[in-house]
Amino acid sequence: MSHAFLLVSTGAGAGLTTVSLGMVRALDRLGIRAGFCKPVAQLHDSDHGPERSTQLFEHMTNIKAPQPISLRRATSLLGSGREGLLMEEVIALFQQCARHTDVVIVEGLVADAHAGYATRLNTAIARALDAEVILVGKPEPDLEEYIDIAANAFSGANGTALIATILNKVGAPSDGQPTLQADVLQTSSGNSDGLDISDAMCQKMTGKPFHVVGCIPWQSQLIAPRMCDIAAYLDAKILHAGYLQQRRVQRMELCARTLANTLSVYQPHTLLVFPGDREDVFVAACMAAMNGVRLAGILLTGGLRPSFGVMNLCEQAIQTGIPVLLVESSSFQTAAKLSHMPAEVAVDDFDLIDQAVDHVANHLDANWLKARCATERKPRLSPAAFRYQLIQKACQASRRIVLPEGEEPRTIMAAYQCQQRHIAQCVLLGDPEKIHQIASSQGIKLNEEIIIIDPVTVRQRYIEPMVALRQHKGLTSEIAEDQLQSRVVLGTMMLALDEVDGLVSGALHTTANTVRPAFQLIGTSESAKLVSSIFFMCLPDQVVVYGDCAINPDPNAEELADIAIQSADSAKRFGLEPRVAMLSYSTGESGAGLDVEKVRQATQMVRQRRPDLLVDGPLQYDAAAIISVGKSKAPASQVAGKANVFVFPDLNTGNTTYKAVQRSAHVVSVGPMLQGLRKPVNDLSRGASVEDIVYTIALTAIQGGEGQVSG
Repeated sequence: MSHAFLLVSTGAGAGLTTVSLGMVRALDRLGIRAGFCKPVAQLHDSDHGPERSTQLFEHMTNIKAPQPISLRRATSLLGSGREGLLMEEVIALFQQCARHTDVVIVEGLVADAHAGYATRLNTAIARALDAEVILVGKPEPDLEEYIDIAANAFSGANGTALIATILNKVGAPSDGQPTLQADVLQTSSGNSDGLDISDAMCQKMTGKPFHVVGCIPWQSQLIAPRMCDIAAYLDAKILHAGYLQQRRVQRMELCARTLANTLSVYQPHTLLVFPGDREDVFVAACMAAMNGVRLAGILLTGGLRPSFGVMNLCEQAIQTGIPVLLVESSSFQTAAKLSHMPAEVAVDDFDLIDQAVDHVANHLDANWLKARCATERKPRLSPAAFRYQLIQKACQASRRIVLPEGEEPRTIMAAYQCQQRHIAQCVLLGDPEKIHQIASSQGIKLNEEIIIIDPVTVRQRYIEPMVALRQHKGLTSEIAEDQLQSRVVLGTMMLALDEVDGLVSGALHTTANTVRPAFQLIGTSESAKLVSSIFFMCLPDQVVVYGDCAINPDPNAEELADIAIQSADSAKRFGLEPRVAMLSYSTGESGAGLDVEKVRQATQMVRQRRPDLLVDGPLQYDAAAIISVGKSKAPASQVAGKANVFVFPDLNTGNTTYKAVQRSAHVVSVGPMLQGLRKPVNDLSRGASVEDIVYTIALTAIQGGEGQVSG
């Protein structure tokens, strides 16, 4: 039976579900296969669908989890003296979760006013599963006494015991403080009194015989409700939806003063509450929206709405996405009700839940968890582990990356996040005033660590070096000056002159526009015969490499061998032990024809040039990826069924396959990462998200940190 950790809480509000899922993610980052089990459902007052912990785990991992036992059945069995039968059902659920995992995180019941039997059930579950117990609590005066009581409750002759504690919500405001307060900005990490109490509690915990796995700081942004949550809570009428699902409320402003005295309240993430006949405030809010301020929304009270003329005047501002709601209650009544809005995150707010789970995982003692799990298997590279390692390696590389599309909003936000997380020093090319204005409209401020260069002020000094690089092609000063109007070309020249360590572009430009200047001004490395690309495909259970899916239309056998070697080396560079499958429409000797022969020859070339690599081909995709098929079609192969580097025979096959897998299976793909250039240049999809850009910058920083990028 898999190793089991049972997480139980000191009471309501400790954040047991978030911490449990955060531990799953922390273990996943370590390459440990972690499952999740919620033995007995415990629905929240606002829940009307499936049990939320299980639902969130399935969303987070794409792994189907067994549905927990209903609370009604559990209490019925307990009440009739059939606890043994209940535990048998618990073990059956656990076994379903443990089939393909090394560790299972079991979420216990919360001992609140509605579940006085929770401690009894949690103790029985711990003993039935022979689980190690970790107590989750928040800083409160009687936490120390509760831990002592819990230690006795979970100890016994069978060896089950409380082994560790996790202190959550360190520095949180007092329970009596409203989540949304009028006229108080909700972006601080906590208050000084809460931090003092938490620090004292952390010191007390270190003196206990239980390991403190983590002290997780409070962040109010992680409970910021969406405007759709506000609308649902107030049962408000939606006059204009806008970005109802995306806008978050971190601050509430009750606009009862004159317009002149409310100018300071028009800030990002602010919910404005005022009567619908205050048309002056409504127009001011719309003007702020037109100036790029991302207000959370407008909440009109008293059942009143602005006149048709005012609404028509403000139509363009409203179309920027600002949600507009209407309630019948007065402004004071509405604000009072909002101040009592529950702090729990909506069950369908996956973005915020993902952030909270990552926040927990970042503050857990990973080394202790790994040692406690005591797994002997070699860690796999899960998507979470890959992304985590990517960021860590980029931070260590500490490189400077130029972003030619410096005025593009996603790029600006990505640069800001990279600076906040110390991933790389970003250089934005563009008009400094415009860049700062766009940053401000997104609620961020760029500091001096993000370099902003106006192309107009520096373009002339790159003309002569560019002519020197391309004079053998007949490049003149006039042509060079004209080509340098492109910020991608300008950024590539900065890279060619070693002023930066890498370049990322493509959010606004085609692949050709990004790659062509690199071919002309950077060139291929000495060890590479061509430039190719790979995607890191984050499948639900592991990360694999696809190459080449973006550059070479129809490589010959020698070029295909070069692509395979480049892809294997790139995979190893990013934490994979490469097992290379040379793909074709047939496996082994079963097929014939020019296309198959090309793959067969390329496989032999790879073996001759790099005998250290595990490579096999031709292999069909299923024979390369599925163990059972691989054993059937290529039983003697060391790669079949275990491949993690897939080399496609041509661009048509590679690009089609990568897009089909990405879209149909909802797989995150990181890339394309170009390989074979002397210096790193990487392309983006024009539909790239901010997160995509951040990870591509991290990839580029790692490449740039290795000096010359070899093939």
